[in-house]
Amino acid sequence: MRLAALCVLTLPLFAQAPLVHTDVFRAGAGGYHSYRIPALVTAANGHLVAFAEARRDNRGDPGLGDIDLVVARSTDQGRTWTKAELLDDPGEKWSASNPTPLLDRSNGRLWIFYNRWQPGYGTDKSQPGQPHNQMWARSSDDHGVTWSAPRDLTRDSREYDHWGAMFLGPGGAIQTKSGQLLIPASMKADLFSAQATIGSFTGSLGLMRAYILASDDHGQTWKRGALVPALTNENQLVELADGNILMDARQNNGDHRWFLTSPDGGKSWLRPRRGIAVSPVATAIERYGKRLLWTGPTLNNRQNLVVRSSFDEGQTWIQERVLYGGFAAYSDLAVLSDGAAGVLWERGATEPYQAITFTRLPPAFLE
Repeated sequence: MRLAALCVLTLPLFAQAPLVHTDVFRAGAGGYHSYRIPALVTAANGHLVAFAEARRDNRGDPGLGDIDLVVARSTDQGRTWTKAELLDDPGEKWSASNPTPLLDRSNGRLWIFYNRWQPGYGTDKSQPGQPHNQMWARSSDDHGVTWSAPRDLTRDSREYDHWGAMFLGPGGAIQTKSGQLLIPASMKADLFSAQATIGSFTGSLGLMRAYILASDDHGQTWKRGALVPALTNENQLVELADGNILMDARQNNGDHRWFLTSPDGGKSWLRPRRGIAVSPVATAIERYGKRLLWTGPTLNNRQNLVVRSSFDEGQTWIQERVLYGGFAAYSDLAVLSDGAAGVLWERGATEPYQAITFTRLPPAFLE
């Protein structure tokens, strides 16, 4: 069954064919109030698989209503999409969140990692030593058509007796050239925030920090890496040309993100450096041949989605292209099998979060 797509045209400032924005998940569809938190992956056969949180009761985050995990697929490079299918319903008033897909190129297995939250519990209320917050995984050996039973990785993914919660990505998991599987994650200490003064800033200071989950045996076992030396949360990963891992992490506070580099798959981290100047939001980073791509909204009220390129392994970011000038928030990137790039992102026409939309980025547009 095909989803009728609402297409919105964006004309670049140069003579090119306009971009086509195709809605994959639309607010109100399937009896859900809204959809949030997009994640995108290209399967081994070239098909695209898109994930999202289906928020039934309201637009609120986990702990504020019933949230399921849904999936849709495209067999034609994102031009059309199947109707959304239920992937995980953890229970009445439970929440499933933070979809983070990953393709294991060595065997073609597709993974989806995500969180579950007990009713009434979100990041700020979940406590150490309790199952308020959980991490689960499913896998697919037929390119996302069917999925395995869920597997509980909660105790592998967080210090159960000491951390209040952990959450994934969303998106941004990678397999390195050596075959290692790496998942971006963040943790919340028992104390969610504290009042502090840093420079000219005085106020509530989030204490969350990012880290990596790693598997050397194709997902059979997982180990936690070191916490990054910066106050960070939602993040994505990319492997650099020299084999180092670059994390692009959302800041807990302030006007810029953080870039962090690990020489050993997340076991240790070098000193953080200032990332792209943008208000706190989840953004996407992806290797695209010899360059890196980054997408995110540039305006403080989560508007004006852009794509930028880096030709020096994330040191500088140039060639900004505007994808959409209206409401735009979270995004995720994937490289398509025909050589284009694709971005799945949160879009609004008259208000935020009215749809999760796919946009194909041809090589000529990126140039």
